[in-house]
Amino acid sequence: MSMAFVIIQSFGIISTIFFLLSYQVKSNKALYLIQAAGCGTFAIQYLLLGAYSGCLSQLFVILRNLMLSRYNQWPWVRCKSWVPVFIAFALIITRLTWSGPISLIPLLVMIAGTIGMWTNNAGLIRLVGLTFISPPWIIYDCVTGAYSAIVTEVLVMAVVVSSIVRFGWRQMLDTESEFQKQ
Repeated sequence: MSMAFVIIQSFGIISTIFFLLSYQVKSNKALYLIQAAGCGTFAIQYLLLGAYSGCLSQLFVILRNLMLSRYNQWPWVRCKSWVPVFIAFALIITRLTWSGPISLIPLLVMIAGTIGMWTNNAGLIRLVGLTFISPPWIIYDCVTGAYSAIVTEVLVMAVVVSSIVRFGWRQMLDTESEFQKQ
């Protein structure tokens, strides 16, 4: 095992910490910000692996999450017209970083994540993560060699289920609950 391998995988481990913490908070705003930090370290990992679709998709998520962290403060962020704008950015990123069918995975994740996150509903955010974000990333990570990211996605799925059990599914879906307030 080379030093480069250890360094590259360590970025995924750092991301793991951020993502596991992100689902332990009740505030969508905090979730978006903590996940943005985790995406930053994932972007570095993918860059070092030469997985440019994954790298740019993480930068995309950082921008999206920073905007969404201000969902309740900036009325213009709540506009659903941002969803197709971000989907267009996702398509452009995919075209610019195309390296074969594997590049479709970050595209799927960017689109599903954008739609799910823009609901600003804690339950739907977690549901999208369990179904359309973590499982495709596991496939992408296997192909690109982001082995520590595979562990992250498996742990994130377990933590999401744990947070649903801990906080309650109904409360997460309730648009008036503290989860929706930032």
